[in-house]
Amino acid sequence: MPGVTHDDAPLLADLMPWSVAPPRLGRGWPAAPDAACLTARWDALVQAVGPDREALFEPTRSRTLHTAVGQLPGRSGGTGRLARAAGPCPAPVRVLRAPFDEQWLIPDHRLIDAARPELWRVADAGQVFAVETAAVPGGTGPLLLATSLLPLLGPGRVRPLYRRPGGVEPNLAPGLTGLLADRLGHRPDPVDVLAWILTAVRPGPGGLAVPLTGDAGLWAAGVESGRRALWLMRRDGDRPKLPGGRRPYVRAPLPARPLTLHYDRDEETLHLDGGRISPVPAAAWDFEAGGGRVLERWFAARTAEAEPGTLAAIRPAAWPQAWTSELLELITVLTLLAELPPLRPEAAAGAPITAADLRAAGVLPVPRTARRPASVLDFHEEGPEGQFALL
Repeated sequence: MPGVTHDDAPLLADLMPWSVAPPRLGRGWPAAPDAACLTARWDALVQAVGPDREALFEPTRSRTLHTAVGQLPGRSGGTGRLARAAGPCPAPVRVLRAPFDEQWLIPDHRLIDAARPELWRVADAGQVFAVETAAVPGGTGPLLLATSLLPLLGPGRVRPLYRRPGGVEPNLAPGLTGLLADRLGHRPDPVDVLAWILTAVRPGPGGLAVPLTGDAGLWAAGVESGRRALWLMRRDGDRPKLPGGRRPYVRAPLPARPLTLHYDRDEETLHLDGGRISPVPAAAWDFEAGGGRVLERWFAARTAEAEPGTLAAIRPAAWPQAWTSELLELITVLTLLAELPPLRPEAAAGAPITAADLRAAGVLPVPRTARRPASVLDFHEEGPEGQFALL
């Protein structure tokens, strides 16, 4: 992408200053690709007693059956000790468990070692989480993912686009959009800024860097590409589709419990044991994120063996039809993302806006308050053992 240098590009950590470490489950069983099996796992846990319940739970230093914690913001999970928990499973919620892998989670604070309540407080339909992926030397995958779901993948930081629910108070350096307005001739909205960031972000000596431009044409091209990437990653509107001749279909039925995944480049066919899906472009098969092929990791998350007798071993008896639909859509998403033009800032001209420019304008350094979560929210939270938590 001609026009923007990255020699003195501002850091992502300064442009989106509030960030949170990714949630850490501490045990794998509260999350799964299938919601029904989570309910079955919960039922098995609460039906067990004494040492059996403790073994199934898989205690850690952060969570045991006797740990007292508050309710997850906006959720109805219990706050009493798990040692005496009974009753139905909290309704599972959709989360991003791995790059491009949407799964389900039991939203109960007692099951999660580090839930990051500050993320749950701002998670709603209008929120977008920018998630840093694992840096891999020579890797080709995206450096940032964007999702409307609560992200449960590490190790990179999570940067919400908004600091409060309802799309209020953008998590952008104070004064940034005003400076961009002066240079571009219009004030970009927060989603446009995030779209540009997705397009322009690249590794830098001090962390992820985001070259900025005051060239309105260059900005518009980057935002257009970033907006499409946002739509494909979030998948929260119209479902993406490929033209009829390129649309992947199941050509041979998938077995009840596929064990192997193989790709035939010559035939553009994905083999799940004897099942076949085609056409699958090589770009979709080769698409990486976080240092591995997305399709391989997605399949492994649904077929890897679990230790017998554990809650994680409670799984669907056969491959659900919903997984096939998700796989077909994932192939489509990866294909379309791979086809996005490489609009990345690389040349030295094009009205660059440098970190020095931001410092001269007073945008940098950002105030300390911008790096902390909003302190006042509009709902009550239940603390341990039913007490009210104060914010």
